[in-house]
Amino acid sequence: MFGRSSQSLLGIDISSSVVKVLELSLKGGKYSVDSYAVEPLPANAVVESKIENKEDVATAIKRAVKKSGTKVKDAAVAVPANSAITKIISYPASLSEREMEEQILLEAESHIPYPLEEVRLDFEVVGVSESDVDAVDVLLAASRSENVDVRTEVLEMAGLKPKLVDVEAYTVENAFSLIAPQLPLHGQGLTVAVVDIGATVTTLHVLVDGKIVFTREQTFGGRMLTDNIGQHYGMSFEDAGRAKKENNLPDDYGPKVLDPFKQLMTTTVTRALQFFFSTSTQYQSIDHVLLAGGCASIQGVDAMIEEDTDTTTSIANPFVDMVLGSKVEITALSNDAPSMLIACGLAMRSFD
Repeated sequence: MFGRSSQSLLGIDISSSVVKVLELSLKGGKYSVDSYAVEPLPANAVVESKIENKEDVATAIKRAVKKSGTKVKDAAVAVPANSAITKIISYPASLSEREMEEQILLEAESHIPYPLEEVRLDFEVVGVSESDVDAVDVLLAASRSENVDVRTEVLEMAGLKPKLVDVEAYTVENAFSLIAPQLPLHGQGLTVAVVDIGATVTTLHVLVDGKIVFTREQTFGGRMLTDNIGQHYGMSFEDAGRAKKENNLPDDYGPKVLDPFKQLMTTTVTRALQFFFSTSTQYQSIDHVLLAGGCASIQGVDAMIEEDTDTTTSIANPFVDMVLGSKVEITALSNDAPSMLIACGLAMRSFD
């Protein structure tokens, strides 16, 4: 959305705790990871998906780009799903793109609760309408200009050229196509819950046949575990985060701190699914749970969620069938893989 690409793009994922940079290419029909890097953000640079300190974010992006070794300057970034409005509208298939654009602009104010001069909007034809063979379904996407502009501005401050702004939910849908072959029936006919548990926000995406049908965010994430470590052992937040990352904690860390957090994480996922079922008249079951985000790799949590939800659960890895470039360190990428869905979906926009 909000842009088009005709060449290689860096996928830049700006989360609340880190920025991730990813460059992909296509070689012999297979994706190749040419470069990637993850760089931490200072505390409160991004709060609840809102960029509060542009200089800190730009500096972190600049460091990540340098660390990755990429030479690509064109970049794609995404706005959070909760700051975008998306809607499917049907139009006659006979309309030209120009006629459709004029029609959408005429009707946009009835679909968007903001004055048009305050938003950035775009549309994309997604296919023939199921209810009318003579019509096409069009995805309309819009976001407040400030949400789009602050992200393009930090890319420019980091020395990059913003070429495309997407919506996070659709980047996950894009990246899901890489994971679907790992699922039964290649994901066809399945209702899959992608639960992205980041530092401060957990996002539930429900996909049916690989298409997003539901997205919801709630406040919960790995920063809570870091806080708990700090409180339990009398550490600063920075020291607690370092000890967590290096797995350098006392023997009672598992039973006293980690296990309660894993149980809370399991409860959070279960309640998110229950909320989805309570709001849906069409879907009352999930075929598979896919864990993503920085917390997905916590040992044993996938088994706990599988038991609690009575649903097959696995950890997302979009890089399973990819070739790795010489600059990419396999162990680091493997560790970061579950948290790279958004960056992956953005980098894949190079090949639209």
